[in-house]
Amino acid sequence: MSNSMIGDVGFGTQIRKSPYFDATVRWGAQGFSVYNHMYIPRDFGDPVQNFWNLVNGAILCDVAVERQVEITGPDAAEFVQLLTPRNLSQCAVGQCKYILVTNAEGGILNDPILLRLAENHFWISLADSDILLWAQGVAINSGLDVSIEEPDVSPLQLQGPKSGDVMKAVFGDEIEDLPYYWLREVDLNGIPLIISRTGWSSELGYEIYLRDGRHGEALWEHLMAVGEPLGLKPGHTSSIRRIEGGMLSYHADMDSKTNPFELGLGRLVDLNMDADFIGKAALTKIERQGVRRQQVGIEIDGPALESPNTRQWVLFIGSKKVGHVTSAIYSPRLKRNIALAMMDSDFSAEGTKAVVDMPSGQLPVVVVPKPFYDPKKGLAGAAL
Repeated sequence: MSNSMIGDVGFGTQIRKSPYFDATVRWGAQGFSVYNHMYIPRDFGDPVQNFWNLVNGAILCDVAVERQVEITGPDAAEFVQLLTPRNLSQCAVGQCKYILVTNAEGGILNDPILLRLAENHFWISLADSDILLWAQGVAINSGLDVSIEEPDVSPLQLQGPKSGDVMKAVFGDEIEDLPYYWLREVDLNGIPLIISRTGWSSELGYEIYLRDGRHGEALWEHLMAVGEPLGLKPGHTSSIRRIEGGMLSYHADMDSKTNPFELGLGRLVDLNMDADFIGKAALTKIERQGVRRQQVGIEIDGPALESPNTRQWVLFIGSKKVGHVTSAIYSPRLKRNIALAMMDSDFSAEGTKAVVDMPSGQLPVVVVPKPFYDPKKGLAGAAL
């Protein structure tokens, strides 16, 4: 096996690189982690500066790790509905939907974005789990006529309040007409793309889906050449901003043992639709019985956390364990430690006080409303 080294990180051939990998290194990527069996840039220097670059300007992020599951065939729409409890009967061609993929017990296997490219052509843009294999397995005995593959598609995220200016400079003023959670097919100087008004930042933003990996470096360099004079910086998805916005991270804030009602995502579950979906019976029972725990927002008193944390620190009231932290960080904008936590329902009311057991000792916490910033999500869906 051949390996190359950047700092103390070894790059092996068993984990894939994105089409933008070499370009991100040239533009300052210093550290990577692994997501969906691929390397993703996680370090372009100071993460706090990356946060400010995002919320005050615009950043370009390599998120090719958001692998696509492509579902086509005469029964594609029926099959996609089988995978998710969200009612897709009104999902139009050209529309995107945030969905949950559930198992037979109602547990969440993934929380992707669904893109409908044509009547019988869908992409599921994944968080970090192997839904390609799940979907192919479900298809075997479904009796439905579908084809399920991973296409040559590699997304970028262009996010931040100045992202609209950059997009207009690259694609023309007509990009202003693209509504929130819709997509458009674009050819950029011979580079085939899908553009959507989506993203994982809680800010105004776009995702740019490259449909031919051979153009990865050319696309990255073109976007940076046009965008840098307008304030665009290379960057990475911001844990600070996503926790401020109450955005979930698969494996940290949920997993296959977590159901939608525990996360307050009952709006993504339609138990009354005629269509069947995997987990319908289990979720019907869970809704009837109610949940024993709920995700909440908390503030942690004490010194600023030095880095993002997903170590599941335990929460106590007295000697009773009442939950655990799922994601925590210090917000330089809010000037406090904020976190998402899973707490027993009896102790999840706003204003509830507890303590969190951390390696440095116990600190007081209080349950607060979430999201912590821009509660109406106005920034992400704002008109240009």
